[in-house]
Amino acid sequence: MDIAEVARKSGFPASALRYYEEKGLISSVGRQGLRRTFAPGVLDQLALIALGQAAGFSLDDISAMFSPDGRASIDRKSLSAKADELDQTIKRLKAMRNGLRHAAVCPAPSHAECPTFQRLLRSAAAGELTPRVRKPLRVRSKA
Repeated sequence: MDIAEVARKSGFPASALRYYEEKGLISSVGRQGLRRTFAPGVLDQLALIALGQAAGFSLDDISAMFSPDGRASIDRKSLSAKADELDQTIKRLKAMRNGLRHAAVCPAPSHAECPTFQRLLRSAAAGELTPRVRKPLRVRSKA
């Protein structure tokens, strides 16, 4: 498949495909004139890239999910760790949403007098509402 067909079928722009190739996430199998060509399996690789990005993995993390021959080689512990991280993010965002909803309807004369809003402010000041820095993804050994 040429790059235009891959772009059309995958939904990724050709510029992203060229970037992913430069980063080593995908590889072309040749050229048809000036256009890169790809094996049909590249669509599965791109689907994994899209899923990884949607889950919040970095491109470096996603790159580690591929073996040198382009097949998926995903460490299950890393997936579990990402799921735990997402659970924490969901918990944090729900608490923030609930605090903001309460502040929006709080009967206190001002937000400065609303105890719930003040707790939300203290949590933000303590860094409790910002995401934690993730540990790098571990690459599965080929033993």
